[in-house]
Amino acid sequence: MNKKTSCFRKLFSATILLTFLTLSLGANAQDGKALFNQKCASCHAIDKQLVGPALKGVEDRWDDKKMIYEWVRNSAAVIKKGYPRAVTVYNEFNKIQMTAFPELKDADIDAILTYINEGGSKAAAAATPADGATPASQSSESDSNLLYGILTIILAVIALILLQVNSNLRKMSDEAEGTSAAEPVPFYRNKVYIAVFAILLFLGGGYMLFQGAQGLGRSQNYQPEQPIYYSHKVHAGINQINCLYCHGGAQESKHANIPSVNVCMNCHMGINEYAKGPKIYREDGTEVDGTAEIQKLYKFAGWNPTTKQYTGEGKPIEWIRIHNLPDHVYFNHAQHVNAGKQQCQTCHGEIQKMGEVYQYADLSMGWCVNCHRETKVQFTDNKFYSIYEKFHEDLKNKKMDSVTVEKIGGTECQKCHY
Repeated sequence: MNKKTSCFRKLFSATILLTFLTLSLGANAQDGKALFNQKCASCHAIDKQLVGPALKGVEDRWDDKKMIYEWVRNSAAVIKKGYPRAVTVYNEFNKIQMTAFPELKDADIDAILTYINEGGSKAAAAATPADGATPASQSSESDSNLLYGILTIILAVIALILLQVNSNLRKMSDEAEGTSAAEPVPFYRNKVYIAVFAILLFLGGGYMLFQGAQGLGRSQNYQPEQPIYYSHKVHAGINQINCLYCHGGAQESKHANIPSVNVCMNCHMGINEYAKGPKIYREDGTEVDGTAEIQKLYKFAGWNPTTKQYTGEGKPIEWIRIHNLPDHVYFNHAQHVNAGKQQCQTCHGEIQKMGEVYQYADLSMGWCVNCHRETKVQFTDNKFYSIYEKFHEDLKNKKMDSVTVEKIGGTECQKCHY
């Protein structure tokens, strides 16, 4: 029996040799470079003219630094005052007003100017990955369901081996003691084995059938090839263009809206090549020619980059829709973004790291309900929830520490189905 115990221990030890992966996310503090990429890079470059003027030496062109602060926060007010440099820039760039950034403080603008003066373009070039580096698009997340399936198969095989070992050891023990025993039945004829196998097959098949039926109509990980390779990693990630610049409807209406061609052309009238950014790769590992993709945009827009004029032969871009809910489901983007203060990444994943966009979540009813059960409502400084006086009073008196969406009716059927 010692042999049996030793063998069992070895087999049992083999089943616990599993490793677990941990992910860590790093966050960088916001500095001049980050502010430049977030606020300025969509219209300006340091060393060349884009939608707006090149920013190299901008402080030398303005004789009063305080006016730069005012210009950044509210260019219209500075033009109205008649400040000469402001009027000159306004007229030079076809009387297009610069976007106002009233939230920027003097220290923030100083950080941006310091980054410009220190040659931010060189720093950006240094961030380009070396040739031969593995593109991020080639990395894939592990599928937990697949892992569980593999572990189940391994444990089932080990269980069968242990049963067979037990039978053989019992036979050896009987022979050593001189006890006659019946010849063991082969496992493929053993009724117990056959019954266990049939039960496992029934349960496994039923589970797969249930999962398949439940997944009908869902498109998780759906990633179609679009007419133009648009990289959210480049736009929302590297250049930090706010999602609402292109999808403005997400804050004010039910639909987020796919941006029209003229929204793209707001920037790409001046940005006609992709030269200094990191290399872009498709999911199959092939490199994307960013400049060629910009030329595709010009064909759709009917724009001649040489004469810088529209030819009148434009047509809309036929983007392929990725996220699509059933007709009987009501979902309002403004309710979640404006009132609920949710980030786009909650439903769409780390969109700022995606090349070609794919559907991150399964968008099932269970997924939405669980989110409503766990998500805490931002009651503070949110006028939308001012009508819930009882909850405000309970929070004030510390009778409760938070309010979830479920507590304000977020799991009621008529919230999403009516």
